[in-house]
Amino acid sequence: MIRYEPVIGLEVHAQIHTASKMFCGCPVVADTGDVPSNTAVCPVCTGMPGTLPVVNRRAVELTLLTCLALDCEVPPTARFARKSYFYPDLPKGYQISQHALPFGRDGFLEIETAAGPKRIRINNVHLEEDAGKLYHGAGGSRVDLNRAGVPLIEIVTEPDLRSVEEVRAYAAALHAVLVYLGVNGGEMERGVMRFEASVSVRPAGSDALNPRHEIKNLNSFRALADAVAYEIAAQVETLTHGGAVAQQTVGWDEARGVTYVQRSKEYAEDYRYFPEPDLPPVDVDRAWVAALRAQLPELPAARRERFTSDYGLSGYDAALLTADRAVADYYEAVVSAGGAPKAAANWITGELFRLMKETGQTIQTVHVSPQALAELIQLVETDVITLGSGKTVLAEMFAAGGSARQIVAARGLAQISDTNALEQVIARIVEENPEEVRQYLEGKEQILSWLMGQVMRATHGKANPQVVQRLLHVQLEARRQ
Repeated sequence: MIRYEPVIGLEVHAQIHTASKMFCGCPVVADTGDVPSNTAVCPVCTGMPGTLPVVNRRAVELTLLTCLALDCEVPPTARFARKSYFYPDLPKGYQISQHALPFGRDGFLEIETAAGPKRIRINNVHLEEDAGKLYHGAGGSRVDLNRAGVPLIEIVTEPDLRSVEEVRAYAAALHAVLVYLGVNGGEMERGVMRFEASVSVRPAGSDALNPRHEIKNLNSFRALADAVAYEIAAQVETLTHGGAVAQQTVGWDEARGVTYVQRSKEYAEDYRYFPEPDLPPVDVDRAWVAALRAQLPELPAARRERFTSDYGLSGYDAALLTADRAVADYYEAVVSAGGAPKAAANWITGELFRLMKETGQTIQTVHVSPQALAELIQLVETDVITLGSGKTVLAEMFAAGGSARQIVAARGLAQISDTNALEQVIARIVEENPEEVRQYLEGKEQILSWLMGQVMRATHGKANPQVVQRLLHVQLEARRQ
């Protein structure tokens, strides 16, 4: 039986974080429904005759930063092109994009796989404008051009991906890079990043590039992974039963978990690309490129490596903390404020992430300042409060802000470490539970944990566990005599 392997390439469209559109001064508005349809528009982005585009310099700079971050070659000249196709959400009847002379080409992005690091080649990085948005309903169809002309960066890989896991890893790594650069806000639920996956299969070990299905407009990591997995399985099934795979563009039906045919796959010549006559070539000055290179931040891979070397974190913890630049910045602020590095990682990736997930908050919106979390960590690490009390304090800070010390004092959460006070509590617990004491003395040592639980309950969780364990052990052993 023939064993097949997938061959996958990705095109990623990411909205560029600018205040105005790509070729006009209209504001870029969030696609949330809060802004009335067709109000963030002008004659340029609605394709009125006689209008002329003007290039958004900031969009170009952010595109060039992306090229540099992906180790692309940046040619000295770039040019915009017209990509012709006719659809109701494209008011001009063409899209201003790039073709022969993009801003970047021949780059790469390294991802982590089960077999180790793998380099995914980037064919090109180019800049273009978005189309509008169509709405279909019982009353008919309508078009909203608020999004028409919004700047998009498109990043196109070579067909180097060989599994769903690699696709997911690449998408997540690229997402992190774009957020670190400030190119994109990263809010997948708002449609600021969309994926198109070209999927084919071939006999394992072959070098052939077979007809492929291009899956359009996938707007989440989950949709991307599920659609690619479905296509791989469907194409293998077709070939196994003697069928053939035709080159097609397909959509993803998330509700049914299947792809569906949209049209026969277009080729570059179908778009009739030609240089945009209303825009001159862009001179990408070398001094400009050097100045932008100096602005590059520490990127996720480098920061992840530094977190493991400087803070002694595991690769897993470092990856969790550096996936989002804001989270990484928050973590370093906690450490700078005096939080122990490993403890800070545990609190952020554990309790804080849990509270954020439950409430839908981000690290930028939480009420817990880095200084407050560092103070809480110090209180737990120095045995002023127990771990359980620490979680209670964090929950209160998360809800209303405030200082950890103030909350501990107001709620009387300070840990009881006084030996005399604890000895009295322990003596009472031992007297009240003779059967459990007998079982412990007969060798059932797990009873010790149960008795400790009774002491903690009696002290409302405020007893120092280490002191309790030591004193309880002493009192129990004394009964052997």
